[in-house]
Amino acid sequence: MTTSIHITALDGIVNVNSLFTLAVFVGLAWNPTDPNSSLITDPTSPCAAGSTIVENIVSYHVFSFSSFLFSSLIALALKQALRISKTTDFHSHSHHLPEFFVRVNKNSLRVGMLASGVGSVIGCVFLMLALINVVQFKLGTLACGSGYSFAAVVPLVIFVPLALLIYVCIVLYAFTR
Repeated sequence: MTTSIHITALDGIVNVNSLFTLAVFVGLAWNPTDPNSSLITDPTSPCAAGSTIVENIVSYHVFSFSSFLFSSLIALALKQALRISKTTDFHSHSHHLPEFFVRVNKNSLRVGMLASGVGSVIGCVFLMLALINVVQFKLGTLACGSGYSFAAVVPLVIFVPLALLIYVCIVLYAFTR
C-alpha cells in the first residue's frame, strides 16, 4: 500500500513538472524583440522594460526548467526503484527467474521525495519571477507604477506563494509519516 502511494505521489510530481516545463518552453519560444509583443508603444518611455528585464526573463525560464528537470529526474528514479523493488519481491518466489533483492531504504526514499519537492518549489518560484518580468515587459515596469502591471502581478505573488506553502506543508507532513 505504501509503495503504491509513493508511486502515485511521484507520478503527480512528474505530471505537474511536465506541464510547467511546457509553459517554460512556450516562454522561451516567445521573442521579446518582436515590436508587436509589448503594449508599450514608445520604447523611450520610462515604463518600457530595459534589457535587464528581458535578460531576467530568459534566465528565470532556464532556472525554472532546470529545477523542474531535476525534480522530475529524481522522481522518475525513485519511481523506478520502487517498481523494481516491488517486481523483484513478487517474482522472488518463482523458481524460473533469478532472485534479485532490492531494498528501498525508507530514509533515502524520503530524502529523494523531499529533494524532488524542493526542485518543484524552486522551479515554481523561478517561473513566477519570469512571469513577473513578462508582465513588466508587456504592460510596463512596476517601478513606473503601471496599474495594469500591478493588477497582473499582485494575484500572482499572492496565489503562487500560498499554493507553494500548502504544497510544502503537505510534503513535510507526508515526509514525517
